[in-house]
Order: sequence, then C-alpha cells, then structure tokens
Amino acid sequence: MTTNSNSQHDRYSRQILFAGIGVEGQDRLSNSRVVIIGCGALGSAQAEALARAGVGKLRIVDRDFVEFSNLQRQTMFTESDAAERLPKAIACANHVREINSEIDVEPEIADVNHSNIERLITNADVVLDGTDNFATRYLINDACIKHRVNWIYGAAVGSYGVTMTVRPHETPCLRCMFPEAPPPASAPTCDTAGVIMPIISVVAAVQVSEALKLLTGQIESLHNSLMQFDVWRNEWRRISLGPPLADCPTCALKQYETLEADTSDFAAVLCGRHAVQVSPSGTVQVDLAALSRKLELAGEVKANDYLLRFRTGEYELTVFQDARSIIRGTDDIATARSLYSKYIGN
Repeated sequence: MTTNSNSQHDRYSRQILFAGIGVEGQDRLSNSRVVIIGCGALGSAQAEALARAGVGKLRIVDRDFVEFSNLQRQTMFTESDAAERLPKAIACANHVREINSEIDVEPEIADVNHSNIERLITNADVVLDGTDNFATRYLINDACIKHRVNWIYGAAVGSYGVTMTVRPHETPCLRCMFPEAPPPASAPTCDTAGVIMPIISVVAAVQVSEALKLLTGQIESLHNSLMQFDVWRNEWRRISLGPPLADCPTCALKQYETLEADTSDFAAVLCGRHAVQVSPSGTVQVDLAALSRKLELAGEVKANDYLLRFRTGEYELTVFQDARSIIRGTDDIATARSLYSKYIGN
C-alpha cells in the first residue's frame, strides 16, 4: 500500500502536511505492522488512532468480551457490542474496518501467555501495551527484547498514568526499570480505584505518538524517558532514561524467564471481577453449537459466533472457541477448575 493515489492523499492530507511525517513517512506507515496487546481502554484508543493514521496492518489481541462497565472509557465499543458480549478483539476490528477499510486488521481472541506471545509479535514493527497487569507486560518485554522488537509500555489507573518506550538494547527495558512486579494487592487497579477517561486519552496519545515516530524513522524525536501524568492533580513528570542496565537479566544476561514457564495449562484470578480464567492444555477448538445443546440440559445458555455463556446456580461460565473459560461467581481457582471440568471437560 502507498500514499500516491489521490484518494489516499486526500485521506491523509493533513497528516502528510505535518513536517514530521510527510509523503515518505505516510508511505512507511502504510507498510508498517503494529501489534496491540490488550484491547481495553488504552488498546481501543490506540487502535482507533493508528487506523486513522493509516498504519497498514494491525493485529489486535484480547482475551475478554465487551461489558457495559467498559463503555465509560473504552472508546471503540458501543452498547450493542456490550449487549451481544462480543469479544473485544472482534468488536474493535469491526469498528476499525468502518473507520479505514484500506488497512488490514487481524483480531485474535487469545489469552497472551508464554505459549503464544512470540508468535503474536512475529513480524511486528512496534508492539503497543494495552494490558492491565505486570505479568503480561513482562511477557511482552521478554519476547520483544529477545526478538529485537520495539514496544511501548503504558498503564493508567484513577487519574494517574505512565508510559515508556523500549528499544531493545538501546534503552532500558521494563526489567531495568521494574526488576520485580509490585506485590499482590499493593497497587491500585481500575477495579479498586476506578479510572477516568482523560488519563486514558493522555497515555494512549503519547504511546501512539511514539509509535508514529518509530514507524516513520523519527528516532531523534522520541521522549527517551519514563513519563508520568496525573490529570487530576495537574502533575506531569519525566524521568530521563540512561543506557540499559549492565546486569539486567533480560537485556544483559538474555534470561527470558517468562517465556520458559513449565506449565501448559493456565488458571488465574481476574482482579476485581470475582472471576477466574481457566485455559486448557494444548490447542483446542470447541464446537460451540454442540456444547450449547449439551449445556441446555443443565442451565441457561446464550451464545453468539464467538462465545457461549452458561449460567448454573450462582456461577456463570463464558466459553470461547479455544475452550478458554471465564468463570464468574468465585475467586477460588480450585472451584473454577472443578466447574470447568464438570461442564466443559478436561
């Protein structure tokens, strides 16, 4: 794809007029591939901005579905998406195609983990962080450092946000800055402290700006810092970055511990949602129609093309085509595994 046609020149004319991009930069954008990991508040804002900017290929990865509580800050989604409980990756891709039909968008409904992260970032020019937890960010960091892919960290909670651009072996990585994840329950989350839309807009805007600089080769314009914002307290802070740490286990020692996990199945409590996610071992494809018929004998079932919801007593199981399930009504992994085994299978 190039920007030489009249229609493309018209679509991106104001962006081409900007000295930092121009015709050459627009051509580079149209031939770029960006991967967005997590399509919640930050991820949906990133996807819209990059689609409007004309980035040629977008891969959008998310494990969850749209709920009404998302609509306050997750700008890509609508009430109909929430009513249908569409997977976020699918809903986002649908809207991206309406925004810009000339780009390629690839939605992937997946829980990002050690078994798939390296595949997900294959051929990416830039990876954008739209996640909500450090475990996934360390995965992104390890995979991107290993494969020398630029990535842009971002987080927001309450009115506070932070972002940093990681250029492998050129700047500090996430491990350099945060050797260990915060202890469980030690830091606020959106489910405990809330979040307001303005901080989402600020963090996503800086992330996308940095992505455009990287994709157009404007390296000298990168902010080269850990940027912190609090839009309620009117505080803006930049911490300048030095070189990567000489003893960083990821950068210097090439120890990619998150990519070497020894388990093939996964279960995790979803923070603040009174729910547990259970994933099967191995690659599985579920016949949702057949499973729906089976479960109708045991409880209430609703389904669409991408997922199935099953309610039994105080529990609700949402089952995706890859056999992954989000089980509401418990924070206990053993209970969730038992329900999964009983209704979905081993």
